[in-house]
Amino acid sequence: MTGYGVATGHAGSVALSVEVRSVNQRFLDLKVSGPREYLPFESALRRRVAEVVERGRVEVSITRQSSRRSGRVKLQTDAADAYWQALGRLAKRYDIGHDADLALLAAQPGVFESVEEPGRVDAEMEVVRTLLDRALRAHDRERKREGRDLLRDMRARLGNLAKIRRALRRLAAKQAVRLRQRLEKRLGKLLAGDVDPVRLVQEAAILADRADVNEELVRLDSHADALGATLREDGPIGKRIEFLLQEVLRELNTIASKSTDVAMTTLVVDGKGEVEKLKEQAQNAE
Repeated sequence: MTGYGVATGHAGSVALSVEVRSVNQRFLDLKVSGPREYLPFESALRRRVAEVVERGRVEVSITRQSSRRSGRVKLQTDAADAYWQALGRLAKRYDIGHDADLALLAAQPGVFESVEEPGRVDAEMEVVRTLLDRALRAHDRERKREGRDLLRDMRARLGNLAKIRRALRRLAAKQAVRLRQRLEKRLGKLLAGDVDPVRLVQEAAILADRADVNEELVRLDSHADALGATLREDGPIGKRIEFLLQEVLRELNTIASKSTDVAMTTLVVDGKGEVEKLKEQAQNAE
């Protein structure tokens, strides 16, 4: 399910923000982005998110803004010397005065390096962990809100499937009667000629067995009941729903292959339509 959560706070003069976004996906695809100072802590942050979210494409963004310079600045003398010598060579090559000033030298990349104090980063990470938990709770509230809407829709479609199942049972009972009548009519014509009675009985038995969908209907009811029970459970249920829907679809396909009744075939098509819609919704569930 989709979700969004954000939390902000401070660690001394540093303003911190943690944002969690997620969109639907069958498996967990987690991306964490933030300042490079926090890279050593990324694995722990990922584990925390994975404890809460099991499916979806999840993006965690951490931003950091300081109102004053933290840590200390280190002069990279090798880089400064290299730039100064290069500027001298440039002046000599074009026969111009070497009038480069300190501001120009200081502006070159790599001349100064900001070195964060380890204790400061550790203190910030304590706040980041707290903000991440808050953002995850807000994210979870959004997902639960969507989940309630999703559950209502899935239960409604499961109700439609129950009506289709009942109609299939009624038609299956009538199909048995029509099949018997059709067999009696065909037997009456065949018995007028020279036909082996044993062969006729065998053919009749085979035809009746092929058209019998009672076992498929029993399994269909079992899978549908299991779906209803799963929707009442707490915790992650998306993968189990997907499995049960595959089994429901299997039984409907078998019923369609056995049926000789147009009305039954139409009901199977309607049932498969509900299953496909349920499968789409199941991909949004965790």
